[in-house]
Formats: sequence, C-alpha cells, structure tokens
Amino acid sequence: MDHDHSDWEDVVREATARAAAGQQHLIDRLGDDAQYHWDLEQATIACSRHGEVFCTARLTLLGTVSLAESTWLWSWADETLPPAAVGDTALIRQCGEHHNYPVLPWPSFNHHPDLVKEARVVSSAVLDAEALWTDQSGDLQLHFGLHDLNAR
Repeated sequence: MDHDHSDWEDVVREATARAAAGQQHLIDRLGDDAQYHWDLEQATIACSRHGEVFCTARLTLLGTVSLAESTWLWSWADETLPPAAVGDTALIRQCGEHHNYPVLPWPSFNHHPDLVKEARVVSSAVLDAEALWTDQSGDLQLHFGLHDLNAR
C-alpha cells in the first residue's frame, strides 16, 4: 500500500493547528519566569516560580533526537526507557501502520527538523496531548507530550 502524501499533509495541518492552541495555553500558564523539573521514572513535570510549584503534568516521551548521530528514535522503539515515560506511544506506531503514514511506524529516521516537527505534532494528536515540551540533555533532544496539565 502506497503512502498518500496529501492525506498525510492534511493530518499534519490539523495536528499543527491543534498543537498551536495547546502551546499558547501552556505559554500563557508558564509565563517567562518559570523553572521546571521533569522526571522520566515518574513521567512527570513540575513547574515552579520562586520555589513554589504551580503547574504539574504527566509526561510521555514521544522520542529523542541524537544530535551526534542526527537521528530520531521513537520512545516505543527504545527499550532502555522507563515504561511510565513511554506510556501509550505504541499507539503512534499502530496509527502509522493502520493509515500507512510515514515516520510514525518507523523505529527511527534521519533527523530533519521539518520531519521531526511533523512527527511530534501528529504523535501528540494521536495521544491527545495537551501541549508539547522539548528539552536537551547533552547531545540528546527529548520531545515530550504533556497530559493532565494541572495549574495550582
């Protein structure tokens, strides 16, 4: 079965619009002076201001980019990750297989910023994430979906 590129473009466009609204909501909540701490074992993130936590969320690690190798690796394909951080990411692969979408069912692919952006926004829509979060540890970019945002 061949991939229908126009179908993929429609899915990316819809997911991008959805993600933009979620990102704006997150930015409005956090402002520009929030600190944060995420924990892969617990699959959580806590945002604080002046030492007081004011927002928490559940994390799903969508995938990582190795800047040294210039590759994306889906968390569903990374057996070294804590199960809590991987969450339901197997649904991303299943969605890609079911609809014959590119990148979603591939364990890894060459890092190209536009392709990573497409993969992130579509996977966040598949998992019904409220927002996206990116961080870097050494030469590894970590791409998260945020769920159950809770502002205090």
